[in-house]
Amino acid sequence: MSATLAAERRVAVEAVLQACRVCQKVFNHLVAGETIIKDDRSPVTVADYSAQAVVNTYLAEHFPQDLVVGEESARDLQGEVGRALREKVLSLSNAVLRVPLTESKLLTAIDRGSYGGGPRGRHWTLDPIDGTKGFLRGDQFAVCLALIEDGEVRLGVMGCPNLPAAHLGQAAQATASPPGERGCLFIAEKGHGAFTRSLVSDVETRIHVSDTRDCRDARFCESVEAAHSSHSDASRVGQDLGITQDSIRMDSQCKYGCIARGDADIYLRLPASATYVEKIWDHASGALLVEEAGGIVTDVDGKHLDFSRGRFLDANRGVVAANARIHSEVLRAVQKVLQNPERA
Repeated sequence: MSATLAAERRVAVEAVLQACRVCQKVFNHLVAGETIIKDDRSPVTVADYSAQAVVNTYLAEHFPQDLVVGEESARDLQGEVGRALREKVLSLSNAVLRVPLTESKLLTAIDRGSYGGGPRGRHWTLDPIDGTKGFLRGDQFAVCLALIEDGEVRLGVMGCPNLPAAHLGQAAQATASPPGERGCLFIAEKGHGAFTRSLVSDVETRIHVSDTRDCRDARFCESVEAAHSSHSDASRVGQDLGITQDSIRMDSQCKYGCIARGDADIYLRLPASATYVEKIWDHASGALLVEEAGGIVTDVDGKHLDFSRGRFLDANRGVVAANARIHSEVLRAVQKVLQNPERA
C-alpha cells in the first residue's frame, strides 16, 4: 500500500461502509414490505442524500481542504418545503455518524459535492447510490467513491451491499444471484492492485480479471436498463465475437466489480443516443478497479477515459472493459458494429 494514500484509503473504506449501512437501513424501513408505485423514487432520494451526507462528513473531517464532485445538492432539503425530507435524512445520517450533525451541518455536508472538477489539484467524486432501480428492486446498487489527482484516478472504493461476496461462478444467470453471504467492498489504488472484502470483515483478498483468451468463451456483464447502454448493439458485438454464454445482467458499477474478480469477461457501455455524455462518478472507481485487476478500460474509440474535464467524460464515447487478452478483439467488434451504416 502506498504510504501517501494509506490515510485516504482507510477513510474512504470507512465512509463507504457507513454509507452502505445507511442505504440498507433505508431499504429495510422504506422499501422492504411496501409496494413502491412506478416511478416512486422517494426512498432512493432519502438514501442518496443520506449516503452523500455521511461520505462527505467523513471526508471533511479528515481532509477538510479536499473538494468533492458529487451527484446531489441540498436544494430540495431547504426551508419548510424540504423539512420532512430533511428530517428523515438527518435521522438516518446521524444513526451511523460518530458526531451527530445539526440540520445546518447536514446541508453543508451534502453541498460539499458541488465542485465542478477539472484537470488540476485533488478532489473526490461520489455516486451515493449508483443503480437506483436496482436499489428499489432489492437487486444490485453501489456506493462509489474515487480520489482524483491532476485528472487521474488514484483510489477507488466501491460498496456493493447486495452483491454476493463470493465469485458468482459459471452458473450465474441473468440477474439471479446464488445463495450465500451478500455484501462486498472493492478497493483499488493506482499501481497497487485491486482487492475485495466483505462488509463485515476487514480481511482483504486480491482479485484479478479472468484469464479467458478466446472471445467465444467469454461472458458479458450488462446493464439491466437498455436506456443506459444499447442492448441491440451489444448483441451484435456478441454475435461477431461468437459469444454463446448468457449474459450476467445487473445495475450499477457492480458490473465493474464482477469483471475485476473474473465473474464475467466483458462490460460494454455502448452509446444509447448520440447526445448522452457519461458522468465521472459513474465510472471512476469501477474503471480503476478493473485496470488494477489486470484489465483494460477504454471508450469505444480506444481512448483512455479522461477524468480531467470536469463532471463529465465529454472527451469519450461509451466504455469497453475487458481482460487484457481479449480487449483489442472486443474493441474491434464494437467499432465494426457502431460503424455499420445499416445498424438500426
